[in-house]
Amino acid sequence: MNRITEIRWHGRGGQGAKTACLLLADVAFTAGKYVQGFPEYGPERMGAPITAFNRISDERCTVHSNIYNPDFVVVVDETLLEAVDVTAGLKEDGAIVINSTKDPEELKPLLHGYKGRVCTIDARTVSERNLGRYFPNTPMLAAIVKVSGVLDADQFIADMEDSFKHKFASKPQVVEGNMNCLKEAMKEVREA
Repeated sequence: MNRITEIRWHGRGGQGAKTACLLLADVAFTAGKYVQGFPEYGPERMGAPITAFNRISDERCTVHSNIYNPDFVVVVDETLLEAVDVTAGLKEDGAIVINSTKDPEELKPLLHGYKGRVCTIDARTVSERNLGRYFPNTPMLAAIVKVSGVLDADQFIADMEDSFKHKFASKPQVVEGNMNCLKEAMKEVREA
């Protein structure tokens, strides 16, 4: 049977959830996986809630729709927990990864009774320490790879470095900061 890992991203316009989703698809493709990575657009304005989706599989996937029962959910902005039912359809043998300074246990009351794994990471601190500014998408990308196990962590780091070197060829300092951010984020994920 074809095992497809489905990931749903929740963020706000301008936070990079769509970019992280597309980066995950890109690096999974590089790793030899079949992938889909696409956003769902609503009102297109800075700060508006957005949703993006990934499907990653070892075999070709013929499903082309939004993801209603994800294995994993990534919440790039903690304020969405009170505005959007981010756990809708989330499989209980999966996990949710939330950008928050709080421990996972503190957030469980906001998750509509979800009984699966709850993970948090302080993406702001990781980002500001390594990039000098708040870019939550880079630490959240590393966190979902760590929590989901959808890609080999060492191969993910190597493939991301190649991607960043190509993308930021004229700015090597950006590559180093992003790589440090990814590596630190993988160590900083907390789980309940």
